[in-house]
Amino acid sequence: MAKLSQIARALKKPKFASRLVRRCFRCGRRRGFLRQFGLCRICFRELANKGEVPGVKKSSW
Repeated sequence: MAKLSQIARALKKPKFASRLVRRCFRCGRRRGFLRQFGLCRICFRELANKGEVPGVKKSSW
């Protein structure tokens, strides 16, 4: 879980575009972030297994 100060800093518009930090909106994690869903890999897996992410289903072959 990210500190509130880190989350607040990430929400501000950066001085340079390369300083943009994308964070999971659920837990605030910045590493392992999936842009398409706006979630980190851990939160994505939890929600996908519950069936709460639209358009995603568990693969089997």
